[in-house]
Amino acid sequence: MLKLTDDEKRMLNGDTGTVKQKSMEFIVNYANALGANRLCKVTKAQLYSGNHLYLKAIKEPDVDKAIAKMHFASDLPLEFNNDVACFSQFCALRTDLDQWDKLGFSKAEADENLEYLARYRKAGVSMAGTCCSYLSGFIPLMGEHYVCTESHTIIFMNSVWGACGNADGIAAAFCSAMCGRTAYWGNHVPEQRKANMLVRIDAKIDSLHDWDSLGFHLGKISPAYSIPFLTFSHGISPDMDKLRSSFASMATSGGIELCHIHGLTPEARDEQQAFDGKKPKWEIRITQKDIDEVREFLCDTGSGQVDYIHLGCPHYSLEQIAKCVTILKGRKINQNVALHIWTAPAIKYLADINGYTKILEKAGANLFAGSCALVSGKMPKGVRSIAFDSAKQVNPQKSQFNGKIFYGTMERCLTAAINGFWEN
Repeated sequence: MLKLTDDEKRMLNGDTGTVKQKSMEFIVNYANALGANRLCKVTKAQLYSGNHLYLKAIKEPDVDKAIAKMHFASDLPLEFNNDVACFSQFCALRTDLDQWDKLGFSKAEADENLEYLARYRKAGVSMAGTCCSYLSGFIPLMGEHYVCTESHTIIFMNSVWGACGNADGIAAAFCSAMCGRTAYWGNHVPEQRKANMLVRIDAKIDSLHDWDSLGFHLGKISPAYSIPFLTFSHGISPDMDKLRSSFASMATSGGIELCHIHGLTPEARDEQQAFDGKKPKWEIRITQKDIDEVREFLCDTGSGQVDYIHLGCPHYSLEQIAKCVTILKGRKINQNVALHIWTAPAIKYLADINGYTKILEKAGANLFAGSCALVSGKMPKGVRSIAFDSAKQVNPQKSQFNGKIFYGTMERCLTAAINGFWEN
């Protein structure tokens, strides 16, 4: 039976305002549905804010009514006034706030987006606008409880830092941000964070593209509620960009929320620690053939012209943008190709002051901030063939896009952008 503290009861009774009351009502119902016996305090929240496509489902033109219904299960609009109970920031935005017209958004769409964002800024949510919240300083430490609306970020922060969060969903995250509580369940409970699946990887995993493909395969084959512990027969040299790319692809093909890596992640120094001495529920072996099959599935066969190339899912780091600049400096994108590179607004600012943005624009590329093709739902008009360096972008396009889809490394995508042609 769920037990509440006196402070939690006061919020539920409405003593601290309507926003916190509605939020607590949602979280209490959520915790009861999960069978949690108590709540835990949340210190950070990443929230999916803006006029995102899923809001179209309720066909509610009134911004305040849409927010109340979709995020707080309330039939009445809510008045916000610095209501957040913990540090909160925006997740990925619907569009680049400064370059929306280049992406095909109307002024009406851009203005509506700002209306939504204004409500949450008034509630105390900070502007960040990135799926990679950690690129903007959102870094929960080991044992710290947080909520988040971005699937790969949950895996990244749970795994790399040992922070504690579940894939709760958009409404639950908003309510947790306002009342500062979530259900003490799942990844918030230390005993439930132990590995239950042993994954032996015999393939050579070196490049970022290798890690991206590995993540997609692992997500696809993993059973529900699995927590993998990865071991490698070949030496590995991962970095932040490789890991977050792998986790992004892992999240798009499956339901993993926590991934232990032997000797790398803090709760998996060795197999004994990862499994707490217990026998794995599942054992899986991944070979080079598995990795090759991922690429065969995600990348269409043959060569051909390419119209649109999308880089930056998850949002590119400054290091990745610098690599793009090294390749494109003094060169020109083919006039028939649209090259979009996506990053976080904070990183876009750093790219601007480092002169990277000007170099990319001179080459014919566009550096955008805050969103991506998947979230915005926008592509250049007349596109017949597209290329990505991310399985997370490719996977949904397989069922949505009628033309050719190519998948490869950043370097291969940039070469195709210059030549206007994809070589297989």
